[in-house]
Amino acid sequence: MDTKSSDQGSKAAPLIILPGLMCDSRMFAELLAAFPDAQVIDGFYAGCDRIEAMANYVLARMPARVSLLGHSMGARIALEVMRKAPDRVERLALVDTGVHGPKPGEREARYALRDLGREQGMAALVANWLPPMMGFAGLRNEPLMDSLYAMAVSAGLATFEAQIEALLNRPSVDALLPTIACPTVAMVGRQDQWSPVAQHEAIVAAIPGAQLRIVEGAGHMMPAEAPQVFNQLVGEWLAIAPTP
Repeated sequence: MDTKSSDQGSKAAPLIILPGLMCDSRMFAELLAAFPDAQVIDGFYAGCDRIEAMANYVLARMPARVSLLGHSMGARIALEVMRKAPDRVERLALVDTGVHGPKPGEREARYALRDLGREQGMAALVANWLPPMMGFAGLRNEPLMDSLYAMAVSAGLATFEAQIEALLNRPSVDALLPTIACPTVAMVGRQDQWSPVAQHEAIVAAIPGAQLRIVEGAGHMMPAEAPQVFNQLVGEWLAIAPTP
């Protein structure tokens, strides 16, 4: 992150980060180092099992007006925050995510992981869940894999079960997206197999003025896989003049 971007970013509303499924501030360690005033809403959303309740949890813990960044499930929560309190969001970043409803087979796949966790424990669940989330380089980064593995295991099975119920019952955002007027960016790792580039192209097509940023060589865990590039993109987004 260059100094100019950091100086410009400091003028934006406080950066609030919403983690995704089984994720917490460990996912954003490099971002927090670059933006020390940023805040991650930790606590795995206190076991909430609906996106709407997660958004309420966030609203109760964030400043009056924010720069809101959501990763994966966190981006869906960010959109719900946007629906509930648009005046509190100065700018919006949607990272490695989607805006579609549940796809055919999604429920079965999520429940298969749940059942694996019930039968064999969180270690087995995460060992199956995490590798497909990573890009090629991330998979070979043993310290990174160890860190993300430990983070997801620490979420616990009850958190995983609550969060997949929230995702399977996610509210439609089709009517919301065209109403978003704040500076919005969609960011995605080129190798994200779970939330591919095409999903982010659909997001920017639906939100007026939204911009797309693609990070080469990274998968679904892009903020941790390619932190230097991600931090630069975040700084550029924070430097965009807010909507009057």
